[in-house]
Amino acid sequence: MGDTFLGGFDNGTINLMKARSFIQKRKYELLLIALILHLYIGIVVRDMPFYIEVLWPVNMVFLGLASVGVFLGKGRWKNYIKNILTVIVIAFPVLLSFFKHIPEFLFALNVAYVIFFMFIFVEIFKFLIKPGYINIDIISASACGMFLLIEAFVFLLQIWVYADRDSFTGIDYSSAGHTHIDLVYFCSVTVTTIGYGDITPNAYHTKLAASLIGLAGQFYSVVLVGIIISKFSSTMKNTD
Repeated sequence: MGDTFLGGFDNGTINLMKARSFIQKRKYELLLIALILHLYIGIVVRDMPFYIEVLWPVNMVFLGLASVGVFLGKGRWKNYIKNILTVIVIAFPVLLSFFKHIPEFLFALNVAYVIFFMFIFVEIFKFLIKPGYINIDIISASACGMFLLIEAFVFLLQIWVYADRDSFTGIDYSSAGHTHIDLVYFCSVTVTTIGYGDITPNAYHTKLAASLIGLAGQFYSVVLVGIIISKFSSTMKNTD
């Protein structure tokens, strides 16, 4: 019986080590999938109450788990802070149904999400500029960086949107889900400088914020191209 217990314990330990190894190896791909789902799941979901009350918390759990690999081996305090932020950003959408009419709650929600996504973005960017090689991790991490910027900007703009509904024109305020999806759309087309013009900033601070979003997107793209070219050149030299 003791051997059976030890064998079960060993198997559990081995499975845990395999899971940890998989997360470590595929951390950027997992994070990329989680970010895309969180930002663009509205493409296939039309039920806004279901989107807000069910999918959003589930997506945040997945996103929190997917970000674990990014912080493996990064130090106890970084993981501690990340875990606290993850719990907070999972709790907020669960509580949204009860406190959605309280401005202070919405403000705290958006601030927490901005901090959460920027915290991960900084770690991703530090990884991008460090190694002198290019592989699938670099490509996946690069895409993660872009989506993390969009995530942070969406919740930054939501602070102003909920404080002043006249700060933008063209946004659907019929539900929190519609507002969020409209801002995901606006930030996506602004970061990529597409700019269709159907949603526009209508106050001086949101106009400046939109300008900053476009500049940040372009700066990230330019820096990213330089990093990738540099890593590709280093890889080719090492191959030769």
